[in-house]
Amino acid sequence: MTRTFLLLQLDSEGSPYSAVAETLESLGFQPETEGYDFVYEWGRSASVRETLEFADRIQTALSGARVRFRIESTDE
Repeated sequence: MTRTFLLLQLDSEGSPYSAVAETLESLGFQPETEGYDFVYEWGRSASVRETLEFADRIQTALSGARVRFRIESTDE
C-alpha cells in the first residue's frame, strides 16, 4: 500500500496554516505527527506516474499560498 508524506515550509507572508491544512485535507490528506505534516493513504499500490500526477494536483491546490513542500511516497 502506498503512502504519500508531505512536509511543509510556510512563509510568514503566505496563507495561514489552517487554510493550508483545509486545502490539503480536501485532497484527502490527514495530519501526521511522525516527522511529516500530512499523510495520504492510497489504500493500494500507486504507480510513480500516479504519485507525480498527485504532486501536480498538490502544487496547483497550493498555488499562491506561498508554501513550499516536500513529498515522499513509499510502498509498505
